Amino acid sequence: MTIRVEPATSDRWADVRAAFGPVASRADSCWCQRFRRHDGPSNEVALHHEVERAVVPIGVIAYLDGGPVGWSRVVPRASLPGITENAALRRLLSDDPHACWVAWVNDRREARGQGVGAALLLRAIAHAREHGASVLDGHPVDTALSTSRPAASALFTGTVSMFVEAGFHEIGRTCRTRPVMRVELDAADPTPRERPGAN
Repeated sequence: MTIRVEPATSDRWADVRAAFGPVASRADSCWCQRFRRHDGPSNEVALHHEVERAVVPIGVIAYLDGGPVGWSRVVPRASLPGITENAALRRLLSDDPHACWVAWVNDRREARGQGVGAALLLRAIAHAREHGASVLDGHPVDTALSTSRPAASALFTGTVSMFVEAGFHEIGRTCRTRPVMRVELDAADPTPRERPGAN
């Protein structure tokens, strides 16, 4: 079994689409648009436009034995109004224009339990660091504290165990089962660079 993770460049749109698996065929699928606003005709079209037009890739794709099986959005936190305007999150997050957010940690059902989620997060950390981010934050689910088994659709932000495995630490919670997890990124090169998703 070999996992590799690559930037979601415009020439890899077919792989991004394949990484979503069966949900890609549903008209009401989120297509990683939950925290954004767009005026596209559909969520899929909106994501396609993002991937095509981004100066810096807005995410990363995981491949398992050569096939695309996972996707993660990695963008400046300021580009996600669903995060910046959330009152519970604002209590925990400083106003940092260089902070990045990992908003989706998705792997296809057949690839789960094989380390794909952690691999996506490790590459997300590297991607954010390479493009000048100060920190990378996420908002996973603490399944250990859930009173019932969460539906797969509720885990699109990842799980705490996945984030811990990738080196994130908790900075606070918006509710009992939803911590904000962070990695501080101490970039050795202070030269200003385009941040993920910047257009």
